[in-house]
Amino acid sequence: MIPVTAERGRRLAVFGLGGSGLAAALALQAGGAAVCAFDDNPARVEEARAKGIEIRDFRRDGLTGCGALVLSPGVPLTHPRPHWTVELARTAKAEVIGDIELFCRQRRVQAKGSPFVAITGTNGKSTTTALICHVLASAGRDAQMGGNIGRPILTLEPPAPRRVHVVECSSYQIDLAPTLDPSIGILLNLSADHIDRHGSMENYVAIKERLVAASELAIIGMDDRYSSSIAAYLAAKGRKVARISNSGAIEDGVYLSRKFLVRAHRRVVETVADLSAAPALRGAHNAQNAAAAHAACTAIGLSDAEIQYGLETFPGLAHRMEQVGRIGSVLFVNDSKATNADAAAMALAAFDRIYWIAGGLAKEGGIAPLAAFFPKIAKAYLIGEAAPQFAATLGGKCAFEIAGTLEAAVARAAEDVQADEHSEPVVLLSPACASFDQFANFEKRGDAFRAAVAALPGIGPARRAS
Repeated sequence: MIPVTAERGRRLAVFGLGGSGLAAALALQAGGAAVCAFDDNPARVEEARAKGIEIRDFRRDGLTGCGALVLSPGVPLTHPRPHWTVELARTAKAEVIGDIELFCRQRRVQAKGSPFVAITGTNGKSTTTALICHVLASAGRDAQMGGNIGRPILTLEPPAPRRVHVVECSSYQIDLAPTLDPSIGILLNLSADHIDRHGSMENYVAIKERLVAASELAIIGMDDRYSSSIAAYLAAKGRKVARISNSGAIEDGVYLSRKFLVRAHRRVVETVADLSAAPALRGAHNAQNAAAAHAACTAIGLSDAEIQYGLETFPGLAHRMEQVGRIGSVLFVNDSKATNADAAAMALAAFDRIYWIAGGLAKEGGIAPLAAFFPKIAKAYLIGEAAPQFAATLGGKCAFEIAGTLEAAVARAAEDVQADEHSEPVVLLSPACASFDQFANFEKRGDAFRAAVAALPGIGPARRAS
C-alpha cells in the first residue's frame, strides 16, 4: 500500500468502493486523512465498513466539509451527464479527483522525480504496460505495475528513487488526474472510443493528450493523425518528444523495418532489436508496443541487449494472442479478447496459415470486414450463436464447418491441422464476437480454450526449443 500522506489532515470523500476506490480510502486513511465513503452497492459498503472506513450516505448528508471527492473511474464525470456525486461536489466546492491523482501528489511529496512511466492509447496500452514492466524486471530493476491493468495503483509499493512505477491509464483515469506528470508518458495511438463518456472525439483526444503534455519525455505513436498532431504540437512547444512507428521509417525515433526495430537519430540509423525472436510480439500492432517499450526502457537506462532479452522472454497477456501450446510445428493461440472484427484483424494479420475458431454473440457487421484475410484461412470452425451468420459470409471464400462448441472446434482443428505441411500452421481462437451466448466473459472462453488445448495428445510448450 502507498499511504497518502500528501492529504494528511484533509477530509476527503470516496465514492465507488470497488478495487481502486477501496484501496484509495484505505491509503488515504493510512496517510492521516479523514475519510468518509459511500457506494450504491450495499455489499461494498459493508466490506469497507468492516475495514474501518467511515460510511456516510452522500445522498442524505451531501459533501459538506470535504475538500475533495475521490471518484471511481467507472463513474461518469461529465458525460452523458455528471454523476449525482459530482453535482454534490460542485455544490460543496470540492475538487473531483481519482486514485492516479493521489499517486501523483504522493510521489511529489515522497520521492519527487522517481521513475514513473504512464501509458495510454486506444489500443495496446495493456500489452505495452506489461511489456515495459517485464523488460525492466528481467533486467533486475524494481518495477511496479498497476493502474488500469492488474492492481490499483495505491496498492503498489510506495515511490522510491530507484523504483519504477509502470502504470496503465484509461481516459477515465486521466480525466480524474489534473496534475498527472509522469517522467515518461506514452501515447500509443488514438481512434474513436468512449465518445459516450467524453462527449466528442475532440474531448477524448484532449484528455489523452494530457498524459504526455506534462511528462518529462513524451513517447508518441506516429501512425494516426491525432497522435502525430499531438507530437508536432508538443515538439513545437519545446517539449521532449520521442516518436515511434509501425508503418514506415521516421527521421527521428524508433520504427519497424521488416522484423526489426530501428532507431534513427541525427541521420544515424541502427538496428536495435530483432522482433522475430520475440514470439509473443507478432504483428504490426505489437511492433508499436515494442517500439514504445524500447524507447521507454532506453530512457530509463537499459541497454539494447537487456531490452532484447526482455522482448524475447515476454510471455504476452492472457487471452491476447496468447501462445498456449504446440504440437510439432502447430501453434495454438488464445485470442479470446478479440470480441469484434477490428480486434480479430490484428491476430489474423499476424499469421500466414490459420485454422480459425470464430463465433459467439455477433457484433454489428459480423466478420465481413475481415474478407481480406480469408485467403490465409485454411479452414474456419464456427461456434455459438453467430455460426450460421458467419457461415453465410464465408461461403465460397474459404472452407468451414459449424463446430457448435469450443471444445469440438479445438478437437476438429487439431485433427485437420496435422496434415498441413506449412512451416507453422496456427490454430487460432480469435472469435470476433462477444462471449455471452456460451460463456460469462471472454476470460472464461479463453480458459476453456486453454483447457481444451491442454487435453490434446502430444501438446507441449508454445516456445520452440532453441
